[in-house]
Amino acid sequence: MATTLLRKTVLTAAGIAATAGGIAGPAIAAHAAPTGTTAMVTDRKNHGERELDVRYEAQPNFYFCGPAAARNALSVQGKNIDVHAMAREMGTTEAGTDSINDITPVLNKQTGTKDAYKSVEISTPKADDKQTDTLRADVIKTVDAGRAVVANIAGTATDTDGTTHSFEGGHYISVTGYRDNGDTVTIADSADPNTATYRMSIDNLADWIATRGYSTS
Repeated sequence: MATTLLRKTVLTAAGIAATAGGIAGPAIAAHAAPTGTTAMVTDRKNHGERELDVRYEAQPNFYFCGPAAARNALSVQGKNIDVHAMAREMGTTEAGTDSINDITPVLNKQTGTKDAYKSVEISTPKADDKQTDTLRADVIKTVDAGRAVVANIAGTATDTDGTTHSFEGGHYISVTGYRDNGDTVTIADSADPNTATYRMSIDNLADWIATRGYSTS
């Protein structure tokens, strides 16, 4: 069954795991059976918004959120890459995928350009205005180039519908669109097909990424 875009559903509880410091950390998310859906494309760059076409799949187990987020991100480029193959390339184990720095090289390889993506760190416990502005600009630049951002997040954040999403042990998501000139972003989340996608303010996303990092053009 196709998953409705921006469906208002509470996210399944995440698995619990210790979080490593800095940009690294295991990526833990709830188990969800794979599914597929295609999001509608809206291309309105001159009106401060754009949504990419995502061929969504949920992660097949609780520790594959890193490979699944990368797979969903690459789907906007028309690529359909086996998530198990990506997990092997990233060194993913039952402890998760260590760092965004394990995601970026795989995105570059699959994109076919060695510098299509770079890793950006938000090392502080809370994002400051400069870091948030950089994230906003990076999301716009990447989405306008027809690519999705992959972010390593941890903790709890609230989306624009007021639903909270909690991943205390860490998680990976894809950012596949923006509106309001980048003040609001669209997230593809592999953890649960019932909440495959939702929107969040750029400020909340930046704080969610804090102490970790993201892959961006």
